[in-house]
Amino acid sequence: MTTDTLPKRWKATSPDHIQLYSLATPNGQKAGIALEELGLEYDAHTIDIMKGDQFDEEYLSINPNSKIPAIIDPHGPNGGPLSIMESGAILLYLAEKTGKLLPDDPYWRSKAIQWTFFQTGSVGPMFGQFGHFYKYAKGKTDTYGEERYGKEVTRLLGVLDAALADRDWLADEFSIADIMTVPWVNGLEYYEGKDFVGYDAFTNVHAWVERFMARPAVQRGVKVCGFG
Repeated sequence: MTTDTLPKRWKATSPDHIQLYSLATPNGQKAGIALEELGLEYDAHTIDIMKGDQFDEEYLSINPNSKIPAIIDPHGPNGGPLSIMESGAILLYLAEKTGKLLPDDPYWRSKAIQWTFFQTGSVGPMFGQFGHFYKYAKGKTDTYGEERYGKEVTRLLGVLDAALADRDWLADEFSIADIMTVPWVNGLEYYEGKDFVGYDAFTNVHAWVERFMARPAVQRGVKVCGFG
């Protein structure tokens, strides 16, 4: 099977639409929210990572790294299909394709891209490791992991809180940077780790999350490819 070919296992209802392969984890929610915010037509296919769908040969042709989310745009830059892995790359592509969710002003556009990379390089990895050690590995090892990553999550929340002290959104206007980051902050609730990292002290972050979750498209997007 060649790259960019629609997989047969996850049959496309509308092959002319964007095909989303995901699960409503913090990473997966980003793509669903972006597609809803942009109003793009898409087919959603659930990739059950608990059952190993991400290792299916057909899925590997879309995302060789065996992660979610991934998309195929049947109308890529050269007129043919394009498969895209990595949530940050997906959101940047969709924003550039539509001319939305990235500021027009070059200064704030750069800020949006910087915060997007901040999520992929810091928030996602550190929050994920904290969740693993705090919830899933608790009692299986010593407390070093949860303490080390918990401190880093607290530090990162402080970075976000400072950035949001004088504005509603990370890049001044609502953008892919917010979509990239809030699902991971909300993941602290699932990990039952808010108290451990002192979440309530970050009032600007809390208000930002509430603004984000009040958006109708966000409320739809977090449910895309939901858990059973």
